Amino acid sequence: MGIAAILFWILSVLTIFSAIMVVVSKNPVHSVLWLIATFFAISGHYIMMNAQFLAIVNIIVYAGAIMVLFLFVIMLMNLNSNTEPRKNIWAKLIGVISAGMLLWILISVVRTFSDQIKGHPQIATFNTGNIGLIKNLGQVLFTQYALPFEITSVLFLSAMIGAVVIGKKN
Repeated sequence: MGIAAILFWILSVLTIFSAIMVVVSKNPVHSVLWLIATFFAISGHYIMMNAQFLAIVNIIVYAGAIMVLFLFVIMLMNLNSNTEPRKNIWAKLIGVISAGMLLWILISVVRTFSDQIKGHPQIATFNTGNIGLIKNLGQVLFTQYALPFEITSVLFLSAMIGAVVIGKKN
């Protein structure tokens, strides 16, 4: 087992553990922090697949901007109070049945997929190809797609100006 496989398994366990903690945490602020940890672990997987741009965008957009927005909403709604609503017994029963059905579907999908690839095993390789590199993405973006890129930038600029004009108090 090479270093890439060990790193893959460490990141996978960290991702799954963090995702479970997002759901299990009673405190909503802790749940958001576990979600940020999940995003960082997923970004580690992106880096292992040689997709640095996706990893950086995942950290900046999701772990940065979206999670700060979630924290503001949680703090403004004061969801951290200790009063917990009582759950109906039927809601719990429906939740357990739904979780069981989801588990059954996941197991059947994994079995079907494993039966289909038994004759043709596919091994994932790390750091192969150049499609996810920022350098290659920039070259394609500024050569083949220069006009749509510039049109999009003008559209964003006009949207920002419109937001300032609409938000300005008279």
